[in-house]
Amino acid sequence: MKIDAHQHFWKYDPAAYPWIGPHMSSLRRDYLPRHLKTAMAPAKIDGVIAVQARQNLEETRWLLELTCKHDFIFGTVGWAPLISPDLERILEPLASDPNLRGIRHVLEDEPDDNYMLREDFNRGIAVLQHLDLAYDILIREHQLSQSIQFVDRNPNQIFVLDHAAKPRIRDQILSPWKQQIQELACRENVYCKLSGLAREADSKGWTEEELAPYFETIIEAFGPSRLMVGSDWPVCLLSVEYHRWFEVIEGFIASLSISEQARVLGKTAYGVYCPS
Repeated sequence: MKIDAHQHFWKYDPAAYPWIGPHMSSLRRDYLPRHLKTAMAPAKIDGVIAVQARQNLEETRWLLELTCKHDFIFGTVGWAPLISPDLERILEPLASDPNLRGIRHVLEDEPDDNYMLREDFNRGIAVLQHLDLAYDILIREHQLSQSIQFVDRNPNQIFVLDHAAKPRIRDQILSPWKQQIQELACRENVYCKLSGLAREADSKGWTEEELAPYFETIIEAFGPSRLMVGSDWPVCLLSVEYHRWFEVIEGFIASLSISEQARVLGKTAYGVYCPS
């Protein structure tokens, strides 16, 4: 089974998606399950995990509705107000839906890089652990040191690092990202998505050779049992076609055993997001 562990849906509204700037004109339209279903077939993807793109409960409820309606959507990573003192009351009704498998907050956009270390934010993570929900870490590479501290505060919480912390591939800078990724990967409750990396390279002219040192670092650090592949569709379309991204991934993991490849291509994601 092949699972795309990271993609988005939206009904485009400029006010709702201010991060989709004028330079992203191809994203300024609706991207719905029927559009993704068309893209999945050439890549031979069996199912996907829908991930939040807006920080409100309305979108989380909508994603859960889509997940219920479409059997190829295996689960949802939504958003919830983790710093709210009423989080448990807010989240419990949503978590009663078995399709809610995780929560994400857009830490990369927080002005304070230490936001994830706030006491109220970590109280929210404790609620996720109680409800058996994963937490997706969305950061940029300069936030890795805080993320290591964050994970250490929550040793029993399952974390999934999105886009490998967005290394500076465009500038071909490996350090200190490489060393910090290796350090973070020492925490066995942290998983990592092979997603979004073409976007961090030169979007118009990236090469597999440019990506290779970053892929090698991630694969060596986390190993197949804690890696999963994600497209970041439709954002990936700014840099790479959907099916092409999976071809790139399969090329980079070709030296792994068949069982290890199966972990990266689906089994790891299924274990994290679809454990029941």
